Amino acid sequence: MSVLIKKALIIDPNSPYHQQKKDLVLENGIITTIGDDLNPKVNTIFEEDELYVSPGLFDFRATFGEPGIETKEDILTGTKAAAKGGFTGVAVTPNTLPTVSNRSTVEFIKNRANNNLVDVHPIGSISQNIEGKELAEMFDMKQAGAVAFSDHKKAIQNPNLLSRALLYTKNFEGLIVSFPNDEKINHSGQINEGIVSTTLGLEGIPHLAEELQVSRDLYLAEYNNAPIHFAAISSEKSVNIIESYKQKGVQVTADIAAHQLVFTDNDTTEFDSNYKVLPPYRLQKDIDALIEGLKSEHVNVICSDHTPREIEDKEKEFDLAKFGIINLQTAFPSMLTYLAPKTGVELIIEKMAIAPRKILNIPVPTVNENEVSNLVIYSPTKKWVFETKDIVSKSKNSPYIGTEFTGKVIAVINNNQIEENK
Repeated sequence: MSVLIKKALIIDPNSPYHQQKKDLVLENGIITTIGDDLNPKVNTIFEEDELYVSPGLFDFRATFGEPGIETKEDILTGTKAAAKGGFTGVAVTPNTLPTVSNRSTVEFIKNRANNNLVDVHPIGSISQNIEGKELAEMFDMKQAGAVAFSDHKKAIQNPNLLSRALLYTKNFEGLIVSFPNDEKINHSGQINEGIVSTTLGLEGIPHLAEELQVSRDLYLAEYNNAPIHFAAISSEKSVNIIESYKQKGVQVTADIAAHQLVFTDNDTTEFDSNYKVLPPYRLQKDIDALIEGLKSEHVNVICSDHTPREIEDKEKEFDLAKFGIINLQTAFPSMLTYLAPKTGVELIIEKMAIAPRKILNIPVPTVNENEVSNLVIYSPTKKWVFETKDIVSKSKNSPYIGTEFTGKVIAVINNNQIEENK
């Protein structure tokens, strides 16, 4: 494989060529030359009016169905969607069938994803079968290649179980990922608790359900002197609580779902179940606080929170429909469209390519000579409309269908393979 990327602005704070417009030559999966006006004989040339190149994106949290629920998404279709969205690596959640609760399931996922352009990293469960009762075989899973441990969106309600998990995993540098949602507070909520939920007659999910568990879990992390990561925070107060514990020296990181920066609870007024997500869309003031959290590094990662659903899971009454949207193909374009004008592109690359790998102790690729070519090539200004025909996931539950984005992935390169986004 030989590739020439012409006049691309390099966005990579770890590269000596950061913020420079250069030509890049790739040979057999290695960046061999970075310079000006290069014209070698190659198989593939990328040239656009405005072209950017960065380390390939890494998704901190996406749900595939394999093993056991391949009708929603399998590893092949999930990684295809990831590549179309600019991702060259993805951490997959353990809510499969069977759940990722032991070494053999971790090994199965890694073997199924072998030789793929997109690197797939399993997240093991905290509790056996994600039941919140007994600890899963976390050390064995870590040895087999699990990069973190989470019960996905079944929050650990038992504080003693979470405390033991934190204490246990710190002995082998395991990372606990907590989804903060006090189910006794949440109960059977459908959307954000507030004026909109009252107007629509839907039971609300209060900010308190998230914030109460953030506080509890941070107290437990401090008590055990163990690191903790929070998945999908959505409220202003959660950012403030995390900031206060960071100032005390607690090892805490957090991510947000890209779509939480785009939609508010006002978008649920049409009872379209493709806007039903967990945590729910909050208020504009929460979005503003999350953006400030990203800038101040109290929020570390932007992820897709890709959650494929079958048609019968979504095409029903709003209160009976399941939570979640597909977002691997649209997370990065949506951030280029809605977030980049407020923060710039560099912050997005930091939160979607560099920080996720650092937190999970995965090597971070660099745009530099003699480095492995793990890249996303994109245009931050190219306009395009996302249509149903563009979806490569098995599931189609997206609120973005018909949306015009400003920013498009041109191609990804990894493992000496190219996926073009034509």
